[in-house]
Amino acid sequence: MENKKITIQKIAKIAILGALAFIVMLLEFPLPFIAPPFYKLDLSEVIVLIGGFALGPISAMCIEALKNILNIIFTGSSTAYVGELANFIVGSCFVVPASLIYHKNKKKNTAILGMIIGTICLVLAGALMNGFVLIPLYSKLFNLPMDVILGMGQAIFPAIKNVFTFVLYCVCPFNLIKGVAVSLITLLLYKRVSPLLHK
Repeated sequence: MENKKITIQKIAKIAILGALAFIVMLLEFPLPFIAPPFYKLDLSEVIVLIGGFALGPISAMCIEALKNILNIIFTGSSTAYVGELANFIVGSCFVVPASLIYHKNKKKNTAILGMIIGTICLVLAGALMNGFVLIPLYSKLFNLPMDVILGMGQAIFPAIKNVFTFVLYCVCPFNLIKGVAVSLITLLLYKRVSPLLHK
């Protein structure tokens, strides 16, 4: 009976955190000094990471998945669901390593190490997904020649010449900023909100 109660409580917490992450996901904004305007930063991974630290890496993946499912249900998809799948994969590559490392040894230094490793994974996964999936798909779905997309990047960084340099100059710094921002906010908030998740 106790195990069942714990399971139900955990499911309820995952559901609440998934809904909160979806709401935060709606509050997105561009970083025009780094990337073209179709790249928008949201801080929903703060909620997911807090959930991962409190409930574990599997729960973090569930919250990440629920966030994207709710986004599809309530706002639809402009990328034939590939964008949401990529968001899930890239987000999971950030929160799962971070929460896994933290759960090995629940100390502040371990949390910081986890978020550093998670940020590196986020940047690498984001680079691969954008270079091989998202940018080519965006070009195809919106009937935008690759030169137009690259031109948006060149307006910010004239050194951009191809998809590789676009990812290097725009996508990687964008995701690095996201990883650092999410990590810092999580570091500030986690100890304040974690007691609510351990009741």
